[in-house]
Amino acid sequence: MQKKNNPHSFHIPVMGLAFTIDSPIKVAKYGISSVISIVDDILIERMNEYYSTKFKIPFNAISTKVEDYRAKRITSYLNTVDTIVKHTFENLKKGFEEKSSDFEKYMEMLPDFSDLKQSFAKTIQHNTLKENISNWIHSNLKTGNIDVNIMTKLNKPNYSKNELLPSEYNDAHAALRGFANSNLESSVVLSAGMNPRLYSYFENFNDFFPDENNFLKKKIILKVSDYRSALIQGKFLAKKGLWVSEYRIESGLNCGGHAFASDGYLMGPILEEFKLNKESLIIEVNNILVNALKSKGKHVPSASLNLDITVQGGVGTSEEHEFLIDNYNVNSVGWGTPFLLVPEASTVDSKTIETLKLAKEKDLYLSNISPLGVPFNSLRGNSNEIFKNKRIANNKAGSSCPKKFLASNKEYSERVICTASKKYQTIKLNELKNENLTSSEYSKKATQITDKACLCEGLSNAALIDYKLERKGEEQGVAVCPGPNMAYFSKELSLKEMVSHIYGKANVIVSENRPHMFIKELSMYVDYFSNKVEELKDSLTNKNEKYLTTFKHNLNDGIEYYHSLFSDFEINKENLLMDLEHLKNRLFNVQIPILVKV
Repeated sequence: MQKKNNPHSFHIPVMGLAFTIDSPIKVAKYGISSVISIVDDILIERMNEYYSTKFKIPFNAISTKVEDYRAKRITSYLNTVDTIVKHTFENLKKGFEEKSSDFEKYMEMLPDFSDLKQSFAKTIQHNTLKENISNWIHSNLKTGNIDVNIMTKLNKPNYSKNELLPSEYNDAHAALRGFANSNLESSVVLSAGMNPRLYSYFENFNDFFPDENNFLKKKIILKVSDYRSALIQGKFLAKKGLWVSEYRIESGLNCGGHAFASDGYLMGPILEEFKLNKESLIIEVNNILVNALKSKGKHVPSASLNLDITVQGGVGTSEEHEFLIDNYNVNSVGWGTPFLLVPEASTVDSKTIETLKLAKEKDLYLSNISPLGVPFNSLRGNSNEIFKNKRIANNKAGSSCPKKFLASNKEYSERVICTASKKYQTIKLNELKNENLTSSEYSKKATQITDKACLCEGLSNAALIDYKLERKGEEQGVAVCPGPNMAYFSKELSLKEMVSHIYGKANVIVSENRPHMFIKELSMYVDYFSNKVEELKDSLTNKNEKYLTTFKHNLNDGIEYYHSLFSDFEINKENLLMDLEHLKNRLFNVQIPILVKV
């Protein structure tokens, strides 16, 4: 398969449910790739109607009474996005003759080192005929990718008239089918870990297999947080004849949204491992792929397919961006959180933007609000939190749970319910009243119950508010989920300003106290480890003791790696080594409890 030469060396990762729901419509025409969440088919249907009306595209509403409505809604919206991007991109290319601001914007935002930009300059220099220049534009300019994200853990089973539907109608399966049946030639990003049943379902769609030209119409991207899990998942898929076209390495903690902490593995050492083992990874997985394709009677490529390694999580300066590309040979760097302040690229309501602009380090924290039981990067004072606390104060804790995408608990019923729901929290709080607890004990346990927030509504409302679309049901506000990097970006930015910052043409960070992304992640892991030790100290088991010991060992290995890395830096070396030594001492002072053997 021919490698697509992307115009830019960055991409915009998925953010929430609404924040990047229409990002490709906004930025793909400029050659910038972004990712749409396809979790919420209710929001997707609303956005489909909105954009179909705006661009005068025929729209046929898909009722929940229609068979396979979830997949069909997703397919329809993705086709709408594809149509709009192609239309606006064609207009942009034609704009050269009309001196269109969009065409000029496309070229201006390219990095100075871009082959595309340099080639265009030579073309203008040596061609006076508009026709020749126009031919070059149509042959060389490319859109950004319209990629989609499926969170593999969100795979709730569904019912029809109280009858359990087959697994292919589960939420994640239906989302995959929606993407697979669309017109897009792009990738699905699989996040939140391995789901064997979902991975096996890919075999049903020919677009994920190479054709006679070794072309993959639809590709698979795995979001991973360590090399071992990447290899395991890549081999699992290869046995089914499916190639992973990209491993997208994300920091386990220094990211937005759900934080899937590794066992103390840090980004630097992980990137180093991928860099050293990329070729052996390709060979090992490709051998498995070839055998699987032969056994299925499918086309076998004569050479291994293309593999990209990309990274995201906590990057905030052009120096960090360049270092990741130059030192680790990554193909693209994900910039997420800062784009929440760029209305030309993301969809965030004005009130939330104001809250984000004012956010300081103390306002950004790992919370326990996710119904999935996974740490969740949160912003203090967001409107979702305000409405949740009002309900708790009025003894009406919990959400009405209209969407149920995060429902996974079967403690009280055969059907899964959400731990953020009114139903679940009422049962739990009533049970607490019968436990004969002290006031402080009751308060602590009650907070653990009512902490869970309705993220289905909170993470989707920004689009409805921003586009002034009707909202029904109880007010949930907006739950925004930036990474810690948000503390260092404090003003609303244009797309050109943000891209200029990424490529070092400008600097939009005012704070002088921003730590290096590797230092910030290490600091977060030391805090996380310290909290884990505190959490487990009174109920320590052999398994927990082994987990904590391994975690600390991995962190110490990471610190040694960074000491060697930073020692070769020419700029800011002393400060980085000093910060590293401070964190090393902090980690040393966190003592793992000794398991008393009886």
